Amino acid sequence: MRWFDAGVNCFDKRMPMHSTIEQAVNDDVTNMCVIATHQENWQACIDAINAYPQNLVATMGVHPHYADNVSSDWDSQLIERLKDKRIVAVGETGLDFNRMFSSKQNQLSVFERQLEVAVERQLPVYLHERDAFEEQISLLSKYANQLQSGLVHCFTQSLEQMQAYLSLGFYIGITGWICDPKRGAALREAVVNLPIERLILETDAPYLFPKTVKPRQSNNHPKFLPNIADSVAEILGLPIELLATQSYANTCELFNLTESGSPRAS
Repeated sequence: MRWFDAGVNCFDKRMPMHSTIEQAVNDDVTNMCVIATHQENWQACIDAINAYPQNLVATMGVHPHYADNVSSDWDSQLIERLKDKRIVAVGETGLDFNRMFSSKQNQLSVFERQLEVAVERQLPVYLHERDAFEEQISLLSKYANQLQSGLVHCFTQSLEQMQAYLSLGFYIGITGWICDPKRGAALREAVVNLPIERLILETDAPYLFPKTVKPRQSNNHPKFLPNIADSVAEILGLPIELLATQSYANTCELFNLTESGSPRAS
């Protein structure tokens, strides 16, 4: 089975780039989407996808935590980099009113500008949200008819919220959160109602280590994606092979990739 990890934080200092990718590929996680969250790692993102063109694509944008610290020309810099066909989505973007590392005003402004950029470039959006659901859905609804879909990255919420995102045409990213029966109870209930055609698997490594993996390790890793799939397959009552095939195909469809994980010709 081939696996596509739709969310890897390869620019986290806890994840050595080369060994992480090589070990993942050795464990059949042949394709990964790496996440660039602020201007300081945009160039590292370009370098990574150039170094591993057979294995990596990327999403690039400004995470809400960094909305206070963008340069005056951040959006034009982003647009220029998005011309690279291996950058397949805009983000990680969205709203985070839990930790408030950036002001609400700046988060909303930077998020909306990235939605505009996604429309301009005809790319999907890669979404983060925490304690800001109503504001996020409101902005997304404004642009939904113009957007090329998107991924609700690391979804952990309720059935009602999942259905709201699905109604706007988005895919739902499932991580190791689902491997925790207590903390992930709401997600486990929601995922039963998630159409398999909208399900995408991701680790969010090095975060969200799946509790089903023993012994517990300090950091999550793309190689644990099949363990997440095991939990999802059990909850949905599906063969693991079907889930592997469908989640891989869904990720390629979302990111406009061929079956091999390469960008489609425009």
